[in-house]
Amino acid sequence: MTNMTEVTKRARRTHHWRRDLVELAALFTAVAVADAVANTIVHGPDGPYLLVISAVVLTATAGFHTWWARRHSHAPPPAGAGTSAAGTSITTGTPDTAAPAPETALWRMRTTVRDEPGSLALLCTALARHRVDILTLQTHPLAEGTVDELLLRAPATLQANQLTREIAAAGGTDTWLERADAHDLVDAPTRVLGLATRTALDAAELPLALRQLLGRCTIHSLPATTLTGRPTGETAPVEGVLDGTVMKLRDPSGGAITIERHYLPFTPTEFARARALVELDARLGPRIPRSEDVLTLPEGNEITVRRAGLDDLAAARAMHDRCGDRTLSLRYHGPVGDADRYLGHLLSPRFGRTLAVQTASGRLVALGHLLWDGDETEVALLVEDAWQRRGIGSELLRRLVALAVEAGCESVYAVTQSSNTGMVAAMRGLGLPLDYQIEEGTLVVTARLAASSTTTTVRPRTAQQR
Repeated sequence: MTNMTEVTKRARRTHHWRRDLVELAALFTAVAVADAVANTIVHGPDGPYLLVISAVVLTATAGFHTWWARRHSHAPPPAGAGTSAAGTSITTGTPDTAAPAPETALWRMRTTVRDEPGSLALLCTALARHRVDILTLQTHPLAEGTVDELLLRAPATLQANQLTREIAAAGGTDTWLERADAHDLVDAPTRVLGLATRTALDAAELPLALRQLLGRCTIHSLPATTLTGRPTGETAPVEGVLDGTVMKLRDPSGGAITIERHYLPFTPTEFARARALVELDARLGPRIPRSEDVLTLPEGNEITVRRAGLDDLAAARAMHDRCGDRTLSLRYHGPVGDADRYLGHLLSPRFGRTLAVQTASGRLVALGHLLWDGDETEVALLVEDAWQRRGIGSELLRRLVALAVEAGCESVYAVTQSSNTGMVAAMRGLGLPLDYQIEEGTLVVTARLAASSTTTTVRPRTAQQR
């Protein structure tokens, strides 16, 4: 295959040959005209003088033309580049010889600057000195200054403490810095709309949406009454409360949602966005996406796995009645008679997600819960006695872990008794790094989900989604 340099040189040679031919024809024409003029004027009294002057002028013109052509038309091309027939510069170097782009890292930064002209310019100048590019910028005016929230692309060699020192020298205070990823490149309005869409589709998404909206924070959803029906005293005004690093919003189902962030105060803009999400959730009411997976057990029976909610409360209580005391005690770690009191909390989408397993006849035989517990996430299983040791618990656990991965959870934990070998075996079957903590017979098994890819596909080949 002919490379671009050869094509360019061939085009240049063709172009010069045609131009030389035209110049030669013009020269012959000029000589013919000069000869005709000379024959006309040679018979005059000043003919010889005019002929000599014409020859000198013609020689000078030809010499000037030759010098000009050599300087501007026949100069060698610069190294590594050529000129096409159309005059377009063409680089002859290959991509392999180009210098590689320097490695960069994304950072999310928030700092407070004085509310006066030039404060932001000083900040930008300090970042520019270290070749830091500002990708997005949001400002939150406060009474004592302005909070600037920036998404930065910085050289990978730039350390966080060095960047923080430069910001402090430029007048930034209360600076907070953490690594970002490609998801943070989405602008704030688009991100908020996406979180609102997720919240509108599933009531269980509200705590997750708030956490993604506000960054690292702890969210507690506190009910208005205890499991025994006594008032907890937890409530919040309709307009909510903002107090530094704590905001409290009214829970649509009663009680309050408390959000805490220890490292950085909330801004009025963040408070307004969080309140808008909670108001959206309240207007839409309870909702759970409906989807069903039909699975075939090894013995040939078909079961259906689906999302469950408060509509399944009666069926869940009936399943409790069919479970033995040991099964309920392994699950709830307390008096068996109090088991029914937990169901309203467990089935509420406000506190997490629940998966239910029902038989072909519609009977509920198992429940799996993924519960939001502040910064942590708990998984819990209950399988009816007659349906145990058929792989139902392991299937539910894999699906719950997949939901936790989708929600961005770093780990999940299960609280059980050390004698509950079935739950321990199910956790080990995940194939994830596990941590064990045991105290007075209570066993806490924590599975770390970081860099987990095996849990994202949990449906067996026999699953048929409806």
